[in-house]
Amino acid sequence: MSNQWVIVERSGPIAEVIMNRPEKRNALNPDLVMELTAAFSELNEDNSVRLIVLKSKEGAFCAGADLSYLNSLSQFTHQENIEDSTRLKNLFELIYHSPKITVSQVEGPALAGGCGLAFLADFCFATPDSTFGYTEARIGFIPALVMVYLKEKLNQNQMNEWLLTAQIFSADKALKDGLVYAVEENVGAKVHDFAAQLLKTVSSESTSRIKNMMRNMPTDWNESLSYAAEQNALARKTDDCQKGVSAFLNKEKISW
Repeated sequence: MSNQWVIVERSGPIAEVIMNRPEKRNALNPDLVMELTAAFSELNEDNSVRLIVLKSKEGAFCAGADLSYLNSLSQFTHQENIEDSTRLKNLFELIYHSPKITVSQVEGPALAGGCGLAFLADFCFATPDSTFGYTEARIGFIPALVMVYLKEKLNQNQMNEWLLTAQIFSADKALKDGLVYAVEENVGAKVHDFAAQLLKTVSSESTSRIKNMMRNMPTDWNESLSYAAEQNALARKTDDCQKGVSAFLNKEKISW
């Protein structure tokens, strides 16, 4: 799949979604959001794909909203702004709820909505010189959508620092706060090795079910245990579970 600003490249069970709008630092406008949405919609439904990497072709990972487009939103009606915001929400949900393992490969700045994209992935890898920040308050805007996802990862003091100060932070700071999984000089090679090893050692059926449980666990203690018991029972009947248990009992090495 190839569009104006998004390239999708496949290598076996790994698909790379590559943002390619370097002259605008991959800033998010309706077309880029639409192309990313189409890419993730297709890959999420593709049974041959087990892992998705989101990255940029060159330059910044993503500088957030396209400010020239953002400026035009003041002329939109409230309903038009709701519809526009909903399109970004739908993209975020496609990444967050993807049944595949998702990895963001950040090289350069990941700011505002771009920072949100980076941290939606299951694993975020970054180069030492990558930078992150929710800078919306600098221009009188708010990091509304990303806040929902950040609440799962940060405590209140960290949320205050990341969202209220609108600072730009280093990759090491993001690593310390648990938002980045690893900081690597040769991040592309590291992501490749990580993905290849992961796909050998874990069942895609299992990881998809685990992700679904983490996203949908009830908040009530008793309800969550009942939900977990039901999921446990369902998992026992899957082909992957039966294959894995059989290999374990027969002392056979299994490669997924």
